[in-house]
Amino acid sequence: MQIATNTIGRRATDHEMVEELVALDDRFIVELGCGAAALTRLIAGRGRGRRVRAFEIDAVQHAKNLAAGPLANLEFRRGGAEAIACSDATVDVVCMFKSLHHVPVSGLPTALHEVARVLRPGGRLYVAEPVFAGAYNDLIRLFHDEQGVRQAAFDALVAAVADGWFELECETFFRVPVAFRDFAEFEARLIKVTHTEHRLSPLLHTQVERAFAQHMTAHGARFEAPMRVDVLRKPLH
Repeated sequence: MQIATNTIGRRATDHEMVEELVALDDRFIVELGCGAAALTRLIAGRGRGRRVRAFEIDAVQHAKNLAAGPLANLEFRRGGAEAIACSDATVDVVCMFKSLHHVPVSGLPTALHEVARVLRPGGRLYVAEPVFAGAYNDLIRLFHDEQGVRQAAFDALVAAVADGWFELECETFFRVPVAFRDFAEFEARLIKVTHTEHRLSPLLHTQVERAFAQHMTAHGARFEAPMRVDVLRKPLH
């Protein structure tokens, strides 16, 4: 999906957007692909009556999440979107923050069918995906070009709506601030992640480092990453 990023005026964090677009209080919330779970803990720690079950496929990151300390209303489980460990029609909200495009392309229909299975009638699927544009995207695509998988993820959402699994409630675009103290932090957070193996040659590593340096200031490197949110609703009947 193509969009002119200069038309995206809204600046917000992922947490601000989900709190605004979906009712989370007194809800059973499932997050698929929670990563380091910083956003997961924010969601679980705010509001009232929230029960959160967060899934992560990467064993290394899942172990870190378990070791980080529990919240009474938050549980971590290892698993992927293609087989969600929840009973049919028991979940109020499913959240996928920049994780749908990490599902293997062949598994996207299965994953979205699983989401439809576990959601209650009228339940919401909140999907936040990066827009393939902008300076931050251009930097990352030097070593990890996600254009194809992001398009496949969007196409899968369109197909799921067309097939009647979901109804589109709203689509929203915004710019999320992203900051790094230095290249070492960028490398730790984006290149040395355990869920995706990035093997950069010395030449490519130098190229990425030089490209990053162009954005460095006395206060670090700051970007605004364009994002798209689709909120889908499971039909009542």
